Amino acid sequence: MARTASFNVSASDILAFGDQGEAAAHGGDLAAARALFPGAPEPFIDLSTGINPRPYPLPRLSKAITARLPEPNTVAQLRKAAARFYGAPSAACVVPSPGSQILLPLIAGLVPPGRATILAPTYGEFARAAALAGQRVVVGCELAHAGDADLAFICHPNNPDGRLFAREDLLAVGKRLDSHGGLLVVDEAFMDVGPDGASVAAEVCCGRIVVLRSFGKFFGLAGIRLGFALTAPPLAQRLAAMLGPWAVSGPALAVGTRALGDSAWIQKARTRLAQAARTLDALLIASGLEIVGGTDLFRLARMPAATALFAHLGRAGIFVRAFPDKPDWLRLGLPANRAAWRRLRIALASFPRNCS
Repeated sequence: MARTASFNVSASDILAFGDQGEAAAHGGDLAAARALFPGAPEPFIDLSTGINPRPYPLPRLSKAITARLPEPNTVAQLRKAAARFYGAPSAACVVPSPGSQILLPLIAGLVPPGRATILAPTYGEFARAAALAGQRVVVGCELAHAGDADLAFICHPNNPDGRLFAREDLLAVGKRLDSHGGLLVVDEAFMDVGPDGASVAAEVCCGRIVVLRSFGKFFGLAGIRLGFALTAPPLAQRLAAMLGPWAVSGPALAVGTRALGDSAWIQKARTRLAQAARTLDALLIASGLEIVGGTDLFRLARMPAATALFAHLGRAGIFVRAFPDKPDWLRLGLPANRAAWRRLRIALASFPRNCS
């Protein structure tokens, strides 16, 4: 079926949509959304990602930042700021990168090919990165499945359901892996809005643990392409060597260093996002959806007619995240402003409850 021929969207259409691009897998591809819903009103409202819709204000940058290669001292400043913000033991444990995603296959290659356990459902890039590194991917659903692997990927809070694990349990898995030369990777991309004390960043020197942190999601600057690996200095040095010099651009270094140290903005953003998430909960529940989970950057909701609602919202110019393997699930990010909230309310109110 041509993507521009019809507004009748089925679960198979969504699956094909994901095969054609990255939108179904990762969200954010508005060109693909426009192809799927031609004639939808503009501007398209992108609720398919878990990115802060009110980004950190970009500082004014000097021309030298873009005209010259980044100098080592600017990288050192960012590493110090990241260690303080994320709670890593020291700057020596911090590896800046052009986004956390690029680190996944590099980290997967730190251990010899063996068995990689991934707790699902979760971020699809874990399995792809492990396979690229020659790992045999095994999918589990409980933390106990991870300890006997050679490599384990755990998303914490999990995407898409926001599942959290006790720090003690994660550290116990890390010690089990360490005992036979394995490696635990904890992706804390959404931990900036997670509960206090839930991160394992402070414990990365206690065994072979790598914690990933994403700058773009909480600070709303995904296009900056900045992320971090937090790990013990020997592993940090290996990852940094793999990335090579000048891995992070000068503008990303400058913006990241400033934003990570802006405690006033950070606190206001966390409060605002928590309030917006509660507002979204109320709106979805009133519209007949069940809240399954999420974080303060997105909500996972369930209803039998989720596939039909995905299409209905798309026709209204609102792009949300659908799951071909979970046709009763939808994931929604936060609207950016009053106009976007109003359009979402109107679209949900006009959806027929008996639609299937």
